[in-house]
Amino acid sequence: MFDTRETFILSIMIIACGVFLMGLSLYFFRRIKTYDDYNVAGRSTSTFPLICTLIGTAVGGSTLLGFVSKGYTFGMGQLWLPVGMTFAGIALYFFIGKIHAEGERLNMVTLADFLVSRFGEGVRVPTLLSILCAYAAITGMQFVAVATVLKLVFGMALPVGILLTWALLTAKTWLGGLMAVIWSDAILGTLQTLGIFFLLVTVYYASGSWEFISAASMPEGNPDFLSLTGISGHELAVYMLTIGAYQFVRQDLWQRFWAARSLKAARTGYAVAIVFTLLVGGAVVLIGAFAKLGLDIAVANPDLSFYAIIKATLPLPLMVSMVVVLLATIISCADSFFIAGASSIANDIIKPRMKGRDDAFMLRMSRHSVVAMSLISLGLALYAPRLLDIWILGSAMLVCGVLVPTVVALCRRTPDPRGGVIMMWGGLATAVLWQVLGHPFGLHPVMIGLPVSLALMPLALMPLALRKPSLSLSTESAAR
Repeated sequence: MFDTRETFILSIMIIACGVFLMGLSLYFFRRIKTYDDYNVAGRSTSTFPLICTLIGTAVGGSTLLGFVSKGYTFGMGQLWLPVGMTFAGIALYFFIGKIHAEGERLNMVTLADFLVSRFGEGVRVPTLLSILCAYAAITGMQFVAVATVLKLVFGMALPVGILLTWALLTAKTWLGGLMAVIWSDAILGTLQTLGIFFLLVTVYYASGSWEFISAASMPEGNPDFLSLTGISGHELAVYMLTIGAYQFVRQDLWQRFWAARSLKAARTGYAVAIVFTLLVGGAVVLIGAFAKLGLDIAVANPDLSFYAIIKATLPLPLMVSMVVVLLATIISCADSFFIAGASSIANDIIKPRMKGRDDAFMLRMSRHSVVAMSLISLGLALYAPRLLDIWILGSAMLVCGVLVPTVVALCRRTPDPRGGVIMMWGGLATAVLWQVLGHPFGLHPVMIGLPVSLALMPLALMPLALRKPSLSLSTESAAR
């Protein structure tokens, strides 16, 4: 896709970016002394890096490339996608106080920690399974995304690119943990945000501004290309119930609330991040839509529209910068998912079975967990024929099995533990079964699993009076 000169300059910039990230991780490697330092950045992150890392985790490579492709193919109706992604994020904002306070009081590291504090140890395993499935798949997807960039720039074989990406991100995360992830996101997230807005302005004026764009002929078969109603209700509903609702139970977000030095930093950082995430997502969709009508670009594969757009509108130095922005977007998202999954392995598999071990031991286990997480994600990236389906399943498992119990746990301090376990396994099992059956009747698993979880919710909300017999029996047994 690029000539020899362009490839040479791109290679220098990409290598420089990799060296910088490794240097940053080495710097934080020397500062990490405890288990909390590694998994929740010592609970001391200030507002600015918190804003940047939250934006970086929200707008990943799949969002950038996918939303550009959606805007290029279907038009401005796709602006509802970032709006749909924001609804659950806004709802989560009102619970930050409780999440931060509980995490600080009980030294929580993972979402499973919070749910266990309400429902007991019975919910740790299903929560862990959901998170590992979703996060291993999406980490593997980021390996593939970076490898795809390397293939387009250098003609590198995809498996080789995946292995190189795996080695770099594993070493980076192993060294610096969440502390290095947050501070690299502060830099990469800033670069990403500025780059996307710059590209939007460039494409807008290169397209001849709104007067020219609105007067252009609409794509064949899509007369509503410039209309905000150009998206089906079903598509929007599925997106809001999967990617949108998934925002509420994203462990990487919860870890950042616990990494904040204060409740004020957590709230301010997240509020600003919500606004910028919506603006950045909308800007990405508009880049694709404006380019389709205003630029003479024909792309056989819409997934490559981002590369075609920067090549058509930017001089070489800026084009190189935008490729770096793309890599920054992917990496800032990938390492966040990476450390979140690794924290689940260390905190929810190893730690409960190693009670009494000192903090230094658990810090070593955290680094071992990064390696374990990387190997799982690498295997999926190399050998899973339909990695996207695994991520969709993992996201559906989180939404169907974990979302409703999390809402119950946030709203009620003493829910029924057995009801919580039943509710969680019921939603999970239904979502997995529906995926295995191949989406009967064209219904997404979340359309079935989430209603099942909601239907079982009364079991977790059972009034205390109705639980007295079992409680009395437990007390009597304990006395004996």
